[in-house]
Amino acid sequence: MTFMDLEDPRYAYMFGFLQADGHLHAGPGRKGRLSVEISHRDIDILHAFQELCPYRSTIRERTRNTNFAENHRTAIWTLCAEEARARLNEAGLPYGKKSRTIAPPRVPLSQRDYLRGLIDADGAVGFTGEGLPFVSLVTASTAVATFLCRHTKLQLGLHKLTSRNSRDQVYNVMYMREAGAAVAEHLYYPGCLALRRKSVAAAEVAAWKRPSHMAPPRQRRTWAPWEDQILLTAPTISEAAEQLGRSEKSCQLRRWRLRCQ
Repeated sequence: MTFMDLEDPRYAYMFGFLQADGHLHAGPGRKGRLSVEISHRDIDILHAFQELCPYRSTIRERTRNTNFAENHRTAIWTLCAEEARARLNEAGLPYGKKSRTIAPPRVPLSQRDYLRGLIDADGAVGFTGEGLPFVSLVTASTAVATFLCRHTKLQLGLHKLTSRNSRDQVYNVMYMREAGAAVAEHLYYPGCLALRRKSVAAAEVAAWKRPSHMAPPRQRRTWAPWEDQILLTAPTISEAAEQLGRSEKSCQLRRWRLRCQ
């Protein structure tokens, strides 16, 4: 077993999780450490990481008051081995602040396991207040958001466009209803390494079926070459939308994509 062989589903998951929730700290000289602090309820995943790591590491617990809760109990995994840190850094886990700079590794990679690690750390799986199933990932990294959208398009045929929100300047990539169920089933397959609570939620999401009283999903309407021509030559978006019988939002997105090609 080679540490951080990213073709191994377990290490691909672990690396995605560490990219989102792990922190590499540089110390004086050749010293430094990797640390991951998560809610105590998810401590099992840290024990799994410790078993996968052939280097000495420690897990400790602490309780503190935060802005969100009093007596918040967490678990912290710490790894100091220089060789391990070098391997993680080489794969794409930078030292210091990293939220905008992380990117998928440019080596052979078990992609769905890597994405599951990111979602376990920085995403959500479950149901909205209205009972609609979803899978989502919040990230500040353009490379990560693009990778997720590209993967689900190639593997599941799901077309997803995303952009930074104006308030936080992060991407919130969300798949809902049938798309959410498909993503949950694809990423959280039987026996995979994952947070236990999200595995349970993913199984419920994957089993969702559209209720009979809910309107059927709208069929995706493809763009024909003649429609693109009208869209690009029309004086305004509103005129193009009227000629094509499409929404102004749809026309605006399509024209933006055409001009970026």
